[in-house]
Amino acid sequence: MTIQCVSKNEFLSFLENEARFRIDSYMESAIEQVEEVHAGVKREDETSSFLETHIWPVTIDVIKYYTTANKPLTSVTVVSAILHDVLEENERILDLYTSQSYGFDAYFIHRFGDAVYKAVTTLKVKPLENYPRTDDKEPESERFRAYCNNLLKSEYYVKVIKLADRLNNMRFIAEVPRHEKINRYIREAEDFYLAYSILNPRMDYFYTKIRQAYEQLTKIRMSGNFLQAQMMQKT
Repeated sequence: MTIQCVSKNEFLSFLENEARFRIDSYMESAIEQVEEVHAGVKREDETSSFLETHIWPVTIDVIKYYTTANKPLTSVTVVSAILHDVLEENERILDLYTSQSYGFDAYFIHRFGDAVYKAVTTLKVKPLENYPRTDDKEPESERFRAYCNNLLKSEYYVKVIKLADRLNNMRFIAEVPRHEKINRYIREAEDFYLAYSILNPRMDYFYTKIRQAYEQLTKIRMSGNFLQAQMMQKT
């Protein structure tokens, strides 16, 4: 499996020529926003462009899913996919929008609407400090449970975006074979994402692909190089 990389021009060509989607001012605004927020951001291998290996490919996968499932696709869904990770860049947003006294959230809703804002806030991972440690509860576990509960209650388009997002992340980390996220993605697939993909509304398209990515990660975890790297990190 190789890293999927899509340039901006390839993404625009896909929208116009394959998806037959008109790139209007709303779409252009989303592309401008995501380029501004994610400019120069790299993936876990420290070299791959976040835009080219995550944002554009995830959006394409969302569109392809809707086509395969014969579901009506709206500009809100496409824009939500493009912008699904913007709120993860908190520090960059604060730097870019300090001059806007009314805050980035209000600005975002005004620019893209409530439905897109609802999608990106549902998909945003909340800070760990929101989940204080207790004697029987770890912050990471509590955060993951709360996140999963929100996803279970989310709209159809949000579920599609999340599954496309997770699939992309699992596939990418498989190409960084000693990365510590491998264990987490395996555990979270077992605990939630495999089941989530086949809970109503069923999305067998994503179940099959996430299952394949999960099996690839388990093979990597069992490899001698990965086990050796983990032991070295503990010493």
